Amino acid sequence: MKHRYILKFIALAMSVLFFSGHALAKDPVYTGFFNNTAIQGYDTVSYFQGDGVPVKGSDEFQFEWQGANWYFSSVDNMKAFILDPERYAPQYGGYCAWAAGHDTLAKGDALVYEIVGDKLYLNYNEDIGESWTAQKAELIPVADASYLELVDLE
Repeated sequence: MKHRYILKFIALAMSVLFFSGHALAKDPVYTGFFNNTAIQGYDTVSYFQGDGVPVKGSDEFQFEWQGANWYFSSVDNMKAFILDPERYAPQYGGYCAWAAGHDTLAKGDALVYEIVGDKLYLNYNEDIGESWTAQKAELIPVADASYLELVDLE
């Protein structure tokens, strides 16, 4: 019986760490625990092109910005990012927009996204993404104000 409570506590602690993602480190860009890759290696410029479907980047076209490695599918996309990273980078460093709107950090999923007002927002999963979409008008101003306090930009 005692072991069951210990196992439940461990499971709860692991789920909190999993949901909070990289929040303990408070890096300005979410990269996960075991790498330094922004938005899971997707080309952030590709979200804004053509049909808006994200494309995986390549090791051949890589640029470091805000302590993370950003990958691109072409030299042109990499150059566009280098000239204006704020335009193309996901809001809140690729952390979950819904979580940032609730004054916390959680991992963002590169495939759960929405572009609002020429800005890219990622969310934790599809359910959270749907909640964020329904509440984005209220959550964006809160997240805009809280993100800088949630991360260390030093």
